[in-house]
Amino acid sequence: MRKSSLAIAAMLLLGTAQAAFSQGGVSWWYEQATPEQQKLIQQNIIAPFNAAHPDSVLAVDYRGSELDKQLRVAMLSGNGPDVVYTAGPSYVAPMAQSGQLMALDDYAAKFKWQDRILPVFLKMGEYNGKIYALPKTYETVGLFFNKTLFEKNSWQAPKTLDELETLADAMLKAGVTPFAAGNADWRGANEWFVTLALNSVAGPENMNKALRGELPWTSEPFVKAIDRLDGWWQKGYFGKNYFSLTSSEQAADMMASGRAGMMPTGTWQFQNVASYGKKAGTEPGFVGFPSASGDPVFPLGIGSTFSIATRAKNPDGAAAVINYVFSPEVYGTMNSAWQGEWNIPLKDISTVKMASEVTPLFTETMKTLTAAVSDGDYGYTTWTFLPPATDSYLINGIEEVWLKKSTTQDFLAKLDASFQKEKKAGKVPAVPAR
Repeated sequence: MRKSSLAIAAMLLLGTAQAAFSQGGVSWWYEQATPEQQKLIQQNIIAPFNAAHPDSVLAVDYRGSELDKQLRVAMLSGNGPDVVYTAGPSYVAPMAQSGQLMALDDYAAKFKWQDRILPVFLKMGEYNGKIYALPKTYETVGLFFNKTLFEKNSWQAPKTLDELETLADAMLKAGVTPFAAGNADWRGANEWFVTLALNSVAGPENMNKALRGELPWTSEPFVKAIDRLDGWWQKGYFGKNYFSLTSSEQAADMMASGRAGMMPTGTWQFQNVASYGKKAGTEPGFVGFPSASGDPVFPLGIGSTFSIATRAKNPDGAAAVINYVFSPEVYGTMNSAWQGEWNIPLKDISTVKMASEVTPLFTETMKTLTAAVSDGDYGYTTWTFLPPATDSYLINGIEEVWLKKSTTQDFLAKLDASFQKEKKAGKVPAVPAR
């Protein structure tokens, strides 16, 4: 996924990893997870799956923040896991192109995924007309805010970018940092803000055109977007400690404590927002990010994907694992304890049972996002729709703009050159029709 769930990278094994490499076993390399999160996966996925599939014992190997690098090396040598867990669609196209992933169309028909999964997400897992990946979770980036602090100061959640800037300026005068943000644990956090600027200023329609190669990234709408984002940085909206604060827990703590008023970030932060809000005795709010027009923006993102390795030792078992994850039972149990990371794109969640302690804010936000996706009223996250080299440049290059080592024009020119090269090479992820 293109984000950091928590700032740890525990190289731990859960259960017996040897089972995954024995005959009939299924191996799955996962990213970073705390011991408590590993326990949730064990209780709600591994144990019930293994009880129902004794001939395909699942073992999960926690690879931490090095998962992407280790996976690329292993896949090249043919020694990777059965279940291939990538950071998003931008990784899928190159791996499918190089023959490392198995087409999943037969399994899709067998398990009737077309009837159970939102169509747009099946489309996003395609390469050359075949399905190679299913998204584990879908997400959006928006605006969390400290509702308690807002009520105390008679502030209103902004609906337009002008309102956002007026509010942020008022916060600065009051000694409150406007945006709780940092990238000390995940440099990729930079692109959350680029994504928001591109969608809220340039707009989803222009984003769609650029992703299809119909509009260069150097066009005026994107220049205005990066200039406006840079303006927020130069005014101090992101605070003085961006490069030393973590994007996850420290940012959530900063907002919950009232040291910051807002937190532009993704729905994966719901768990931290809830826990730190409870600790501080404050109530959070969440709205779609403001836009120039006043309509909320919901950039659509996929945090991670499931595929099956071409050289999988047990492809049928791997498919059974993926199919099990895409169930109302897993949706309910995992979302009840780990909000934001397991928003599995099921068509029908009417039978899902959620724990009573799940915040209504999370449930309502997911309903709003689902409706926006169903209506085609969504934007585009860079980590989902840009090809890998272009996305990597965006993450690093925006810092050059912020630190006055590059200009908006130079940044966008290099971004466009990288995109055009990867598009020609067939590495741009699928872009669903609007």
